[in-house]
Amino acid sequence: MNQHVKHKTMRAIKPMQLYKDLQRGKKYFLLDVREPEEFAICHLQNSVLIPMHEIPSRSHELPQNVEIVVICHHGVRSAHIANYLEAIGHQATIYNLEGGLHAWATQVDKSMPTY
Repeated sequence: MNQHVKHKTMRAIKPMQLYKDLQRGKKYFLLDVREPEEFAICHLQNSVLIPMHEIPSRSHELPQNVEIVVICHHGVRSAHIANYLEAIGHQATIYNLEGGLHAWATQVDKSMPTY
């Protein structure tokens, strides 16, 4: 018997779109998957740090009923985590921040420290 598992396609959100959504008061759970040292340099206001390697043991901490934006430095680690969360059946709509915080710093907030 052939069983087909339907996977959602990973969604991406551009930094400027996220900024506009946040300005309009849209609620997202901002999940930063970088390391604490990186988070200390710069992060988005109200983002929650759960380093990438901790996600498997801490995914139960993520909301099921709020859209999640996964954030990292350039968008690679966050893409892996977005795919992982969808693969394990997380119910929230999940977005990857395209280009990560580096893109945010160059496109939205030029005062944000970069590294």
